[in-house]
Formats: sequence, structure tokens, C-alpha cells
Amino acid sequence: MLRKIETHQLQPGMFLQELCGTWVDHPFWRSSFKLKDSAQIKKILDCGIKEALIDTSKGLDLPVAATPQQQAPVTPPPAATAPPPAAAPAKPAHVPISAELERASNILAGSKKAVTSMFNEARMGKAVDSDSVMPLVEEISSSVARNPGALISIARLKTADDYTYMHSVAVCGLMIALARQLDLSEADTREAGMAGLLHDVGKMAIPIEVLNKPGKLTDDEFVQVKGHPQAGHAMLLGGKGVSEIALDVCLHHHEKVDGSGYPHKLAGDNISLFAKMGAVCDVYDAITSNRPYKAGWDPAESIKKMAAWSKGHFDDRVFQAFVKSVGIYPIGSLVRLRSDRLGVVVDQTSGSLLAPLVNVFFSAKSQTRIAPEIVDLSKPASNDRILSQEDPVKWGFGDLQSLWGAAPR
Repeated sequence: MLRKIETHQLQPGMFLQELCGTWVDHPFWRSSFKLKDSAQIKKILDCGIKEALIDTSKGLDLPVAATPQQQAPVTPPPAATAPPPAAAPAKPAHVPISAELERASNILAGSKKAVTSMFNEARMGKAVDSDSVMPLVEEISSSVARNPGALISIARLKTADDYTYMHSVAVCGLMIALARQLDLSEADTREAGMAGLLHDVGKMAIPIEVLNKPGKLTDDEFVQVKGHPQAGHAMLLGGKGVSEIALDVCLHHHEKVDGSGYPHKLAGDNISLFAKMGAVCDVYDAITSNRPYKAGWDPAESIKKMAAWSKGHFDDRVFQAFVKSVGIYPIGSLVRLRSDRLGVVVDQTSGSLLAPLVNVFFSAKSQTRIAPEIVDLSKPASNDRILSQEDPVKWGFGDLQSLWGAAPR
């Protein structure tokens, strides 16, 4: 059961479901975890956050008679009387991004073939068989569990030619990472991934020349493109093994919380959690990817722009969880440090969202390249910090992919 308490009431052993503040207010990579010691609680108090949600089904609760003025220490029951914990399903161990990039690249290569084949069959009027691509969703889920940044970052490097297919794979990975951040069940996480994979199948009803048009669409062409949610929904209704969640995300991933989206102008709680997730993941991958009509934006710049849109476009809780899943400065972002050096973000850390791992390679002061150096901004010994996100185009850097570990595909 979820219970809101004041942060000074937090105690080790409680399961922290959510801190009642924005994602820049606290130093933790995740806001859902069991509190281990008083040092973690001190970090929360030092940030000035006043309230938190705890899940009493996963950790300790406050004593029934406890008040802010009269708090008795809460300790776990003796080990001898505690029931044995239920065995949790085995999950892949978290690995550094450098160890996951090759596996993620191989998964994406196989994904491209499978999704291209499935979408082309849908274009020809054949039924979509979601069961046939479930192993692919499982592979993507395992990669995301090992290190979410690897597959998601490589998937962003799709070309304009294969955008439609690889966008679906990228959204699948983003949906899985977001579902994990929201602490959804493994079954719901798989459903979210499958929904992401199938959400844009309706674009197969759009003529290729319109879908890949580099210039401005005519009014009639724009109407065709806006019809892809309904077209995809109809395709999936005739498919095999397609869940209600996948149908819903396909139909409603362009709805906005203020009611200005399409096709049904749904608003607020009338939009499902999964459709709200789909909206965020779809937009992020779209604006960070190269399209026939524009170059993709820098990942950190994209997060910044999405935050500006978030009030009317995205659900606040979902968007904050999304930022936690990819980082305020996602992998591949160009940043300027307080030391007046430029670097590219190469991985997230377990500390603060504002303190990722950065490959520093350029001196802004001397305007020259320097020997690359990996800097962990989350380490206490690090005296550096990020001052701003920078535009790679402005600086003329064309090799950022190699600097964060992904070779051009």
C-alpha cells in the first residue's frame, strides 16, 4: 500500500516509491528503492524535499501511533520469526555500456530484419503476428536490463531510410526502460515493449513517397499521415495475439494530456498509462533521429525541449520517470564542464542525474582537442560539473559517436 509521509519520518528498511519533487531535486538515479541506511536519508533531507511516498507492501511502515513528534525506531522483526522472502526472478546484472554495445548492436541488426519483414507483410495486407516477434521483445528487454543506454543510444543512430522500422525498435526499448523505471511488473514491461514495437504499424497504410517525403506535406498528405493510428489499430485488430495494451498504444500514442492530440482528443486520466508512455517515447525518438526532412536534435537538447512542452503534452509523472530512465544528459549529449572543457556523455551513473560519465576531449579555452579522458562526475573526488548542454553542429564535431563508443552504422 502506498503511503505519503514526511521525509524526516523515513527510516532504513522502508521502500521509497517516489520522492514528492521534480527529477532535478534529488541526487538519486531511481526514486523507487529500499532505503539501506541513514546516509541515503540524509541525502534526501539535504535536498529540501519534504514528502515521500513509501510502499508498505515492499518495506517497513510507520508504527500506527507514531507522530512526527513521537517517533519510535522501527526495526525489522528478528530473522528467526520473519517469513522467508519470495524468490525474485533472476535479472541480468547491470554492466558498463562498453560491455553491452556489441550485444545491443547485434540485437538491433536482427530487429531491423524482423520488423522490416513484419511491416512489409502488413503493407501487403497480411495479418500481424505479435507472437512471432515476442522473442525479439525479450532480447531487447534483457539488453535494457543489463544497460538501458546501450541499445537505446545505438537505436537513435538510425538512417533516414530505415527510420520507420527502427523507430519502432527504438520505442520498444524506450518503453521497456520506462516501464522498469515506473516499477511495472515483468508482464506489463513486456506488454509495454510489444506496444512500442507495434505502435506505428499503421504507417504501412501510407504511400512510401508520402512517408519519406523530404519536403513539406500537402494538406491531403498530412491527413493521410494523421490517419496512421486508426489504420494501425485496424491492422492489429485483424492480427494474431495482439493485446489490448498494444491496441490502445497504437491508437492513442498521439493523444496529449491537455486534449489537443489525435485521433480522439482524449485528455488527462482518459488516456491510459501505456498510451501516455507511448507518447513520450515516440516523441523522444522522433526528435533525436535523422528524418527525411530534418537532422535529429542533440539528446540533452531534446529533453530540454520536451520539458518545456510537458505541461500540456505529457503526463508529468510519466515524463519525470522517462527522464530518469534516459538521463537529463542522455548518452551522446555534448556538454560543457565547469573546467571549460567539452565532453560527450558516455554512460549514466548510480548517483545523480546531473553527474553522468563524460568523455572529455576538447578545451573550449584553447579551442583545441585534448587527450580524451573519462570523468565520473558522481565521484566525490571530482571537482567538475556540467554547466550546459552544447550544440555539436555549432562546434563542428562529426565524431561524437566514436567518442561515446558507437561506430557509425
